[in-house]
Amino acid sequence: MAPPLQGEVPMGDDSLQDRKNALDDAFYREGTEAFRVQLELRRAEEDALEDLADASGIRDEEVLRRLAGLGIRADTLAALTLIPLIEVAWADGEMDAKEREAVLSGAESSGIPRESPSRGLLQIWIEDPPAPDLVDAWREFIGALCRELDDEQTENLRSNLLRRARAVAEAAGGIPAVRPSISKEERMVLESLGRAFRR
Repeated sequence: MAPPLQGEVPMGDDSLQDRKNALDDAFYREGTEAFRVQLELRRAEEDALEDLADASGIRDEEVLRRLAGLGIRADTLAALTLIPLIEVAWADGEMDAKEREAVLSGAESSGIPRESPSRGLLQIWIEDPPAPDLVDAWREFIGALCRELDDEQTENLRSNLLRRARAVAEAAGGIPAVRPSISKEERMVLESLGRAFRR
């Protein structure tokens, strides 16, 4: 009887052959499943990029990929636009009840429904400040968006956002109608927000 070829299992050892076959089946099945999952993830990422592009008007793929990588999707994009209000509210390291109310009021005036994913994100951010990566992503988002807009549209966007951010800053201190009080930290954040609109 000829010796078995390399890699073959002797015919008489059925249990060993069965184990080898089971291992081969598991390897190829798991490898195929992993490949399928990878393809699905890639397809989902491409769909997310396309939806983000449609929702935001941004065509800069690098910015879109960064937003998608941070978990921003078309249905949570609205929350990203309110990052400046959140940033101002947390400027001094805490968010009081009046600032919280001003942020949520800003969400309502932006048309963010109470039961939406974006509103859910805001609820998280008024309890804990967003990660610095998200604040940086907002600046990239605004920069890319301004490249798609003309000068007048950019200025309208900037003034509208800064007006709402200033309202949040004024909510915590003083009486806005008499003598609004904005802290040094809040003023620095507002100035930084204004610079984000430079092309």
